Amino acid sequence: MEDYIEGVHEALVPAAIRDLAWLIATPDLVELPPPIPHAGRPSLAELGLTDDVEKWLTAQAAAPLKALNGSRATRMGHYHERLWHTLLDHAPNTRLLARNVRITRKRNTLGELDMLYRTRDNPAPVHLEVAIKFFLGLPEGPGALTSQSRWIGPGGLDSLALKCAHLRGHQLPLSTTLPALETLVHWLAPRDLGVSAIGLGEQLTQRLAMPGVLYYPWHAEMPAPEGATADHRRGRWCFLSDWPELVARLTELPRVTRLEKPHWLAPPTREAFRPAAEMLPAIIDKVHTWRSPQQVMLHCPEKARYERLFIVPDDWPRQVPLPPRVRDQIATYTSK
Repeated sequence: MEDYIEGVHEALVPAAIRDLAWLIATPDLVELPPPIPHAGRPSLAELGLTDDVEKWLTAQAAAPLKALNGSRATRMGHYHERLWHTLLDHAPNTRLLARNVRITRKRNTLGELDMLYRTRDNPAPVHLEVAIKFFLGLPEGPGALTSQSRWIGPGGLDSLALKCAHLRGHQLPLSTTLPALETLVHWLAPRDLGVSAIGLGEQLTQRLAMPGVLYYPWHAEMPAPEGATADHRRGRWCFLSDWPELVARLTELPRVTRLEKPHWLAPPTREAFRPAAEMLPAIIDKVHTWRSPQQVMLHCPEKARYERLFIVPDDWPRQVPLPPRVRDQIATYTSK
């Protein structure tokens, strides 16, 4: 259930501002184990938002920022990055230094660093990688019951295991490589940020933010995946044929709305919700026509709470990603 958006957040009418509030309030899905060290996501204290987050959000809502124009970013990942750009560049204690820094070696692109930022009291850059993920759990699938490989994206192309392996083996260690350090030294020098070229590798710190939602099967019990944070956001998923039984078991008939990208983050305003009988025919038609899962949100007015639900075709999933290879789960880059 998601009840944190009630009250003051409901007044943040612009969808992008409500999504920003959701981003700030939502924990990461998992904690990555060693060997790649990182300090987790930027804290409220580091951002300078410990005193009054609501006041800061209200100020952003009063002067909407172009970076938060969701209509120009239909891809979830791009939209999520824009939210972080805005947060880091407008929070009281941080400033965005760079975004999407391309790292090359001998004209070959090794990858990109999502973003670099600094705090007011420390000129050394911080490398932040971000990802937003929505994974559905499979009661039967590859690996043990708690395997991250059993948590897959709605389209069946990605998994929590693959994403974590990519973060550990590529995205996070990339900034420690010699090509990356040389790129950063060249880029940062003209800005007179007080960053030593010699000591950049020692000064640079890494952070990771991966908010999202894990959807547990409605028809079966399933534990959280290995590494999941204790307070991660949760939803449910059900087969299309199970929907009538699911509704029959609810103690209160919910109002429903369909979530559309890129606004899969914060619950919509209550005006967006309609009686289930009014909304479901079109949603069910999309499940049949597109043969793809559809995400809806249920709102129970009496309890003033929200619940996320994926309604999936009865033959879902039609494909399940293979678990990552062992060599993909460890760092593949060195700084030499």
